[in-house]
Amino acid sequence: MSSSTAVRTLAAARASSTTEPAFVRFGLLGVALAFLGLFLIVPVAVVFEQAFAKGGATYLAAVGEPEALAALRLTLITAAIVVPVNLVFGLAAAWAIAKFEFTGKSALITLIDLPFAVSPVISGMVFVLLFGARGLFGPWLDAHGLKIIFATPGIVIATMFVTLPLVARELIPLMHAHGTEEEEAAVSLGAGGWQTFFRVTLPNIKWGVLYGVILCNARAMGEFGAVSVVSGHIRGVTNTLPLHVEILYNEYNSAAAFAVASLLAALALVTLVAKRLVESKAHSGRNGLTASTGERKEQDEH
Repeated sequence: MSSSTAVRTLAAARASSTTEPAFVRFGLLGVALAFLGLFLIVPVAVVFEQAFAKGGATYLAAVGEPEALAALRLTLITAAIVVPVNLVFGLAAAWAIAKFEFTGKSALITLIDLPFAVSPVISGMVFVLLFGARGLFGPWLDAHGLKIIFATPGIVIATMFVTLPLVARELIPLMHAHGTEEEEAAVSLGAGGWQTFFRVTLPNIKWGVLYGVILCNARAMGEFGAVSVVSGHIRGVTNTLPLHVEILYNEYNSAAAFAVASLLAALALVTLVAKRLVESKAHSGRNGLTASTGERKEQDEH
């Protein structure tokens, strides 16, 4: 048997061993689509259907009332503060962990993962115990006229805590995969720390940065547990969109509740579209890099 025949036989055997019958493939695909439809598509469709159940006028009245607009404004303000802060922290932490060796590196990674291990409600209670009226720093804050709990700062701090790992955890494995060779080459050519970061490191991780920002923004806008504990549920003052939806639903005002919930659903859909675009750009960037590398290898061989 020739070598080419043996290779074809081996390839055919490998393909047959990893290819299931058609009914198995379609059956598994059907189960996956049914699961997605039941737990993802149907709930979103129900939200929009119930939001417009009583007509467009009722919908516009619900989303245009002052308390709903205040909740939307607070949600956007919180995200506008939390996302940039977590972006800076995530970049710094990922750069330090992936590119350098230092004492306490494992402890830093563990601390970054801490919000994943703590319930959001418990994290909210921790901030109440720290900054509440009878908390550890409560008397000092009260003496200086500073209010954190049941105010916007408490909401921002609680949201920042639960979203802390998202950017860093997205960038750490990406920076590990790129290694340190390019940074070492830049430093050997005379580049400074900031030049190395902005001209070498950042271009390699730009799509990962955008992906982490999208995830952080989605979680910041939809956070409920920690924010519910520290907000005080003051309508028009400390209610974010998720809290405002809960209040409307508990008051049996389902039309208004679903109308406001549709705003969150729309934000989620926009996030999914942005996430998909970033993934496509990152994939095309990797393909272009692979193609250019292959062309350079062919040129070197010739």
